[in-house]
Amino acid sequence: MPFGLKNAGATYQRMIDTVFKNQRGRNIEAYVDDVLIKSKCVKQHLEDLRETLDTCRTYNIKLNPLKSIFGSSYGKFLGHMVSARGIEANPEKIQAIQEMKPRRTVQDIQKLNGRVTTLSRFISKSGERCLPFFKILRGENQAWNEDCVKAFQSLKEYMLSPPLLSAPIQDEDLFLYRATDNSASAVLIREEAARQHLIHYISDILHGAEVRYPPLEKLSFALISAARRLRHYFQAHPIKVITD
Repeated sequence: MPFGLKNAGATYQRMIDTVFKNQRGRNIEAYVDDVLIKSKCVKQHLEDLRETLDTCRTYNIKLNPLKSIFGSSYGKFLGHMVSARGIEANPEKIQAIQEMKPRRTVQDIQKLNGRVTTLSRFISKSGERCLPFFKILRGENQAWNEDCVKAFQSLKEYMLSPPLLSAPIQDEDLFLYRATDNSASAVLIREEAARQHLIHYISDILHGAEVRYPPLEKLSFALISAARRLRHYFQAHPIKVITD
């Protein structure tokens, strides 16, 4: 199927959902042409791999050997590094930020903003950290200033050791800690053996009248934002909201 067509992505995804309908969520995760076969042990993986290849053969689906990796316990999926340890930030995306020079134009700052957005789930209070950049994009500041320099350097230092994200266990309780000041920020965590494990950071900048909301309305706004951004977690797990 030519991917230049407007509806090609949706059509291809529907085909993948139909072909692997008996495996999706059980031993396969798939997004368009990125397919991940997941197993708990080597023996099970061989069975899952055989089932998947049989399905591909049945529907005459051809695989590109140069883009296929078999029997790996660590690899890239949908832009992140996935392993038994959890989900890690893509080193290539981190390196791209580390190598960036101070931004001078709106286009440069838009590029920086795009790179930060792809890693935002790993960045605590990303909205507040990047607020000086957003002020330029919104026209509140006209040039790269000292606040931008400090925020840029702080972001680079933070990305030297980004956190590891944990995958939740089915039906377990999750905890949402929210913080609201200049942004609607929150962190979703899980607890295991009296230890907390990070699942996802979110952060949305407050605009216009939102900045003047009273504390209770800011809290509600942050909760609504979290529920929308983390909808799949809210639908699959009991969520306990922790506030100050």
